[in-house]
Amino acid sequence: MNRRHDIDALRVLAFGLLILYHAAMLYVAGAGWDFHLKSSHTAEWLQYPMLFLNRWRMELLFLISGLAMNFMRKRGGIGRLMGRRSLRLLLPLAFGMLVVIPIQPYVQGLSNHLVAPGFGHFLLRYWTGGPWPAGAFTGWQYGFTWNHLWYLPYLWVYTMLLLALLPLLESRHGQRLREACLKLRGARLLLLPALPLLLWNVLLADRYPVTGALWGDWYAHAVYATMFLYGYLLGTDTGIWTELARLRRVTLPLALGSFALYMLGIKGLPEDAAAPLWMTVRALHYLYLWSAIASVLGWGHAYLNHPFRWLPYAREAVYPWYVLHQSLLLLFAWWLMPLGLGPVAEPVLILLATVSGCALLHECVIRRVRWLRPLFGLETRMHQGSAPAVEPHRRLADDLA
Repeated sequence: MNRRHDIDALRVLAFGLLILYHAAMLYVAGAGWDFHLKSSHTAEWLQYPMLFLNRWRMELLFLISGLAMNFMRKRGGIGRLMGRRSLRLLLPLAFGMLVVIPIQPYVQGLSNHLVAPGFGHFLLRYWTGGPWPAGAFTGWQYGFTWNHLWYLPYLWVYTMLLLALLPLLESRHGQRLREACLKLRGARLLLLPALPLLLWNVLLADRYPVTGALWGDWYAHAVYATMFLYGYLLGTDTGIWTELARLRRVTLPLALGSFALYMLGIKGLPEDAAAPLWMTVRALHYLYLWSAIASVLGWGHAYLNHPFRWLPYAREAVYPWYVLHQSLLLLFAWWLMPLGLGPVAEPVLILLATVSGCALLHECVIRRVRWLRPLFGLETRMHQGSAPAVEPHRRLADDLA
């Protein structure tokens, strides 16, 4: 089988959007948009593009990660996969929480005037679990935080659950279920995958708001684990990927239309509107979520499945950039925001500094120091150029977080 360059490219682009999204969080105004730091140049209009991305960006990443498990299963036993995935996910998580993340609660605590200046003193206190004044930083009550690295423990949990369920999924009945999913076409493919997501919202969203704290985050788990399972079921089945590409001219206007109606609902409906109207708004949310992802997959398969020269390098860089980006973003924001640079120069310089910092640390340090590589999710040995043709499944699976 040939390497799926479109999936590689989508993963790179999805994590690139994550960096832009977190940079924009410094500037979006309004209730529900709290972030570790906020600029004095906030704007409410940013809520619209942020909501446009927010409703599907993480779900896409979990779906792509589910695809990775489909590839991995073709070349390893369950026990071996559990070990490999645990090492690849939990080692960068532990290193990130101890070494990379601490600058984030430090600058947030300084901004809130609840942490004393002096990073060395803060770091010793952080490594010993605090305690901290209430509201010092996000996660203060736990003594330490994983902030944006929450994706890694969530993904580890879903991976372990999927591997434990593989005997059932690979049974005769499980294979029938997967075959039925892969035979979805047309309107059924556009509508049916959204229904479980809507069901989780109705049953869980009001009772279990999203926290990122792992335990008790049941609504988030239901949605993200479902998307992870979708990715595993999707795999590289030619028929359903061809159908997603065929439907791309339907899924794009469907996504845009459902998003527009969804925004009219959440912005225009009064809180005491009739329950059927609010249920319609909820349904539009998940129709938008799934149609947007189907559109991304379809257009990506049609136009990104090529061996772009930049792709092998970007494919390796994604994991280190993910681990580094928010710490660098908040550090540079803390330095630059007091300088009064204005609403254009300030975000541009913060974003450029963040991207440059990620690029320099990855290229000049992380990828060249053998013992550092696994701490950022990379194989110990540096790979040059494209993956070997003899093991396309292995390299693709190893590259997908």
